[in-house]
Amino acid sequence: MSQEFFPLSPSLWAATAAPAPETTPLQGDAKADVVIVGAGYCGLSTALHLAERGVRVVVLEARDIGFGGSGRNGGQVIPGMKFDPSELMTMFGREKGQRLVDFAAGTVDAVFNLIDKHKMDVPQVRRGWVQGSHTPAALKMAERRVRDWGAQGVAAQLLDRAETARLLGTDKYLGGWMDPRGGGVQPLSYVRGLARAAIAAGVVIHTDSPATQLLQDKGQWQVTTAGGASVSAERVVLCTNGYTDGLWPQLRKSIINANSFQIATEPLPEAVRKSILPEGHVSSDARNLLLYYRIDHSGRLLMGGRGSFNEPDPAQPADWSHLQNVIGKMFPQAAGIPIAYRWCGHVAITRDYLPHLHEPAPGLLIDIGCQGRGVGLQTRMGQALAEYIATGDKQALPVAPSKIKPFPLYGLRRLYVSAVIGWYRMTDGGV
Repeated sequence: MSQEFFPLSPSLWAATAAPAPETTPLQGDAKADVVIVGAGYCGLSTALHLAERGVRVVVLEARDIGFGGSGRNGGQVIPGMKFDPSELMTMFGREKGQRLVDFAAGTVDAVFNLIDKHKMDVPQVRRGWVQGSHTPAALKMAERRVRDWGAQGVAAQLLDRAETARLLGTDKYLGGWMDPRGGGVQPLSYVRGLARAAIAAGVVIHTDSPATQLLQDKGQWQVTTAGGASVSAERVVLCTNGYTDGLWPQLRKSIINANSFQIATEPLPEAVRKSILPEGHVSSDARNLLLYYRIDHSGRLLMGGRGSFNEPDPAQPADWSHLQNVIGKMFPQAAGIPIAYRWCGHVAITRDYLPHLHEPAPGLLIDIGCQGRGVGLQTRMGQALAEYIATGDKQALPVAPSKIKPFPLYGLRRLYVSAVIGWYRMTDGGV
């Protein structure tokens, strides 16, 4: 991972997170049963659950723990996937579809259960997730989602316009729905908590140790870092998602690593605070270019959304002006409150908007594709990967391993994605 990325330190999460556990770069050669590349949610969850089974695990991280999307996201823990239960049943058939639905349904519990079990120092809230509907078609989708998840035993609620406005603090939606399972966490504190739990279980984590070469010889894998040190193991797991580089052929080209931009205000005055998301819900709406927002544990309003492909300049607030304008339109009561933090991170989007698993060689397992719901999805995926590695049971996996398929005309991805974004902006309508 030699590319230059937006730094972690300007973010709200870096300013308010619990300290990271002490780690060092890999020096010399080491041995393990499993070596994991990437110290984010999936890599650390996989490592933790393997170590609890007595497996020797080494994790290699190119930068810092949570440097990628795990330390940069909006901290929303949302159940499910892009597709609803009925859609997944149609796509995969009833048995496989139900297995994937059950996996998706357990993503939020996976996060909060781990926080409780390991007594992590993670600010958290679990009051539910509200998805606002900005068009009649989106309102129809909300009705289907309530019906679908209700059939799965979830107490989802359809919201009319007035109730949506009351729960969100804005009148910009026609209605929406509420999923009581959702919540929010301080995402960088959470990934650091996972790292502490993994280390306590026996995992060795090396930061500032970018993997540069991956070779297999006589049933053993050797992962070499930029400093020339290496780890040998029978199994390798790649968990790099939106920060994937060229370590394995064609993998980087199998995703669109879109930028997700975020801003956070200064702490809101009490009167304003009580008028926006007053009951502690988190929210992302139904737009194709969705907006997502919440109040953090310090009373700041966070607003997130898509931005350009180019890495923004931390010294140029104008790169985030589109989100500041959104706050003024959606929450005029907060329009004059200064923006204290601006940051961005990469989201790994696959061609079919589903998580992908690959086994391109014996002993090599790859997880990729968070689709913007990585907190819960990748935590739960780590549990599934650990179960599969330890037992060999492919039924433990939510989706079957597939062949790596690069996006067509990958070199032109910015052009055709920009065209899609332009179309979405027209069809989504203004705020």
